[in-house]
Amino acid sequence: MKRSPARELRLEPWSDADGLALLHGLNTPEMTAHLGGPETDEKVADRHRRYLALDGKGQMFRITLDGRTAGSIGYWETTWQGEQVWETGWGVLPDFQGMGVAADAARLVVEKARAAGRHEHLHAFPATDHGASNAVCRKAGFTLRGESTVEYPKGNWHACNDWRVTLSAG
Repeated sequence: MKRSPARELRLEPWSDADGLALLHGLNTPEMTAHLGGPETDEKVADRHRRYLALDGKGQMFRITLDGRTAGSIGYWETTWQGEQVWETGWGVLPDFQGMGVAADAARLVVEKARAAGRHEHLHAFPATDHGASNAVCRKAGFTLRGESTVEYPKGNWHACNDWRVTLSAG
């Protein structure tokens, strides 16, 4: 892992000023290989608008490392197996991969979801064949609950692992 000894990793709230450009940077064939491929410009703009409008039903963040934009992460409400839960997902730009950025950001987003206080669990659903994202879940303290099938994006069903963190004591 290419981790620098002293670094500042932060989660900055999603904003209109820089969010759309970040989404375009994350919307490459390499970055979306496990998500059904790149989205159209219109779908990227829709995603940006949804992120800005989460309004208490989650929060998206720009990940920064030493003041430079490294990727995105967030959490949002979803229903999973009949339970209202938070779901999380992330993307780290290629120049910042292999440095522990995603795992550190995932640990921070767990704390943000816990502080929101709405749901008992936070889930992540990386593709079963996406080794790096499954490693992020393990390193960030998620527990593997098993394999499932999810639809993402609409019309694209794929095998995923169901990873979960319990956010509350009870």
